[in-house]
Order: sequence, then structure tokens, then C-alpha cells
Amino acid sequence: DVQLQASGGGLVQAGGSLRLSCAASGFTFDDYAIAWLRQVPGKEREGISCISSSDGNTYYADSVKGRFTISSDNAKSTVYLQMNSLKREDTAVYYCVADSSQTCGELYYSGSYYPERIDYWGQGTLVTVSS
Repeated sequence: DVQLQASGGGLVQAGGSLRLSCAASGFTFDDYAIAWLRQVPGKEREGISCISSSDGNTYYADSVKGRFTISSDNAKSTVYLQMNSLKREDTAVYYCVADSSQTCGELYYSGSYYPERIDYWGQGTLVTVSS
């Protein structure tokens, strides 16, 4: 079975850090671009970061640039999102998604994404940042 298992969410104080993980199974991890999306209830889902499997290039929304870092461990078929200097407005459900195009250019752009490109979804992990 294909799975994207997102984990690592929780409650953290503003200014703190969390690391999210997205563990993939059931498909060839190296052939996919992986992105992190997030959604606040009542708001549109936001594309916040993406990593291309083909060249390792990374992309970030302006809202998280300089604070979040996406990385990939292909041996573990896992993508990480290190989140530092967290703010209350980072509170959201975070999802990881996979696209078979290998490069982020077909999945992700400027803080958004193309939903029709998504092959697989993770189940979401809640991040709550308190003041």
C-alpha cells in the first residue's frame, strides 16, 4: 500500500522549534517531488515548501523562508521540515504530498501548488504555536 505518514506535530511556544517528518512507503521515493502544505480552518491551503527528488532543489513560501528548512533522507524515504522561530500564525494542520514529476516546478509555486499534480497525500499533523 502507498502511504505518506506525516508526524512530529504538537504544541510549542512561539519562538520554539519542531521537526515534521514525512515517511513514504509503497512507491519509489526517489522519483517524486515532495511538498509540505498547511491549512488553517476557514482559510485556503498554503503551499509552504517543496523538495525536488531529481536535483535536490528546495523552495519556500515567503511566509516561512529563513525559518523553515526542508530536507530529504532518501535512504529512509523520509522528508523533514525543520521549523524554527515558530509564530502563532504557523498554527495549522500540515500535510505532505507527493508528485511523480520529480521536480517541484510542476507541483509548487510561490506559496501555492497545483492540486491536480498531487499523487499521494499524507494524513496531516497538527502544529499549534502558543504565545
